[in-house]
Amino acid sequence: MGDAAADYLNHRVAGRHPDLADYICGTLRLDLRDGGSTEHWHLTIDRQEVRVSRSFDVADLVIRADREVFDRIAQGREHVAAALLRNDLTVEGDMELLMTLRRIFPGPPEARHPRDVARGGSR
Repeated sequence: MGDAAADYLNHRVAGRHPDLADYICGTLRLDLRDGGSTEHWHLTIDRQEVRVSRSFDVADLVIRADREVFDRIAQGREHVAAALLRNDLTVEGDMELLMTLRRIFPGPPEARHPRDVARGGSR
């Protein structure tokens, strides 16, 4: 389980994300703490396109948490906002960018789109 976040960031984040608003531009740095070390991931969002690198570069928003928190987020078992409210992660910088993560990372496997729920259908 300890590599879910790194695997997701390496293989599923880079590229086009049509769910992102086309006006969103900015940089995020994810600091994944694991014991005494920290892994740094730098995401650049430029209108629906996301680039990923392993970098400690300055970012508009820095998000710090234990690796297991990011693993749960990458697996869809944790929502970014819920982790923030429980103080499982900390943020510094442009909070508007924080909610872009919910569009980049998966939601819970059993989640359904609100419009589908309203129409009485499934996924």
